[in-house]
Amino acid sequence: MIKRLIVSYVALVAVALAAFTVPVAFTLTAQLRGDTEESVRREATTMALLLGDGDEPARQALARMAGAYADETPGTVEVVAADGRSAMPPLPLPGDPGDAAFGEALGRGRTTVDWGSRRVWGPQLVVTVPVYARGGPAGRGERIVGAVRVRYETADLTDRLWRIWGFRAVLAVGVLAVAAGLGAIVARLLTKPLRQLNDMASRFGDGDLTARSPVTGPQETQTLARALNQGAERLDTLVASQRIFVADASHQLRTPLTALRLSLDNIADGVDDEFVREDVDQATAEVVRMSRLVSGLLVLARAEAKVSAPEPLALRELVEERLSVWRPAADERGVTIVLTGDADARLRVLAGPGNLDQVLDNVLSNALEVSPDQGTITVRVDSGGGHDEAVLEVVDEGPGMSAAEQARAFDRFWRGQGLTGRSGSGLGLAIVKQLVTDDGGGVALRDAPGGGLCVRIGLRPAAEGPPRWISPRPAAPRSGG
Repeated sequence: MIKRLIVSYVALVAVALAAFTVPVAFTLTAQLRGDTEESVRREATTMALLLGDGDEPARQALARMAGAYADETPGTVEVVAADGRSAMPPLPLPGDPGDAAFGEALGRGRTTVDWGSRRVWGPQLVVTVPVYARGGPAGRGERIVGAVRVRYETADLTDRLWRIWGFRAVLAVGVLAVAAGLGAIVARLLTKPLRQLNDMASRFGDGDLTARSPVTGPQETQTLARALNQGAERLDTLVASQRIFVADASHQLRTPLTALRLSLDNIADGVDDEFVREDVDQATAEVVRMSRLVSGLLVLARAEAKVSAPEPLALRELVEERLSVWRPAADERGVTIVLTGDADARLRVLAGPGNLDQVLDNVLSNALEVSPDQGTITVRVDSGGGHDEAVLEVVDEGPGMSAAEQARAFDRFWRGQGLTGRSGSGLGLAIVKQLVTDDGGGVALRDAPGGGLCVRIGLRPAAEGPPRWISPRPAAPRSGG
């Protein structure tokens, strides 16, 4: 929009310049041509009057005048007698005494002006006038005794013409450049409220519900900004209330679910009937799944609240600590967890307290669930050059996911059969994406070479400084569902 406003402004100024400058330049060019023609015609007429006197002093004055004219101006003088073939001393015979212009002057007494071109002018202006014997005005029977021709070189006129047009062209370019600069300033001032609204909309679309637009600019944009701010405020309030409700409900449900699971365990211990025990085990499994769901909702609510700021963490150390927790569970199924990559202990990334632990637990839980017995889970930690991002990848050898499943994998409560099976809550990868994006990173899914799924996590590298130590004491793995 800014570019269009600038182009429109410059085009308007260009039209105004053309409407004013071009006619003036044409007028000055016509005036220059007319003044030059009049001056040369006057000089030729004066010489014709001297030649028409017929006495020797007049002829000598003509010779001196012709010499001075040739020295002082870019022109030359030629004279021919009435027969068109003889010279009129003291001036010599011209090179082409029989041309049409001399014929018009000698035969009809007409003055001719030849600019040498149908355009502005040619290399010479040629003015030819008849010479009458001293007497009354032409047209009353006076005798024509000869003709005078003045050849005037137009190089000086061409230079003056270029100065006329060149000066105005340079002036026009300068004015257009100034107009473009002023147009850019004016366009940015006019579109600033719209850019602020667009910035607010972009931040709002990225999930920042605290984004607000300044109420500035024309009345129309102020009204729009107020309406958007009011809508954003209401939406932020509603979402905040929803998060509070989810967090409170999840927190309150954890205690009765824990009590229910204990009660079911006690019932199972005191029941000998195989059918009743099977029902109790099924109820216990559902309670466990509900507990995972409640825990996931609580984690999501806390992540969306963004109650903690990212801090530097030693990435490889944290990954090694979480792998040491998950290896016993993997060993039970004969699954091997391999750590690779070029990152060393000095690589640090920015992550909220506990966020990266939860991310690794969820991704490793999913990978372990879909991995075949005696399979391999590869965890790769790369520095990514140490500037833009650090990369953490978890690759399994499971059935993988289709493109459509990968597109929906981060939706809440969506469970892909190939990824989390029937026992998942559908919140594991949603939690992963929320936690990673809150810390300024990104997460993506792609097919692993040879089959399986690759979960790629990009993390922000931290500035140089002492890393935060990771506790070496293993914690129990948390299932991502």
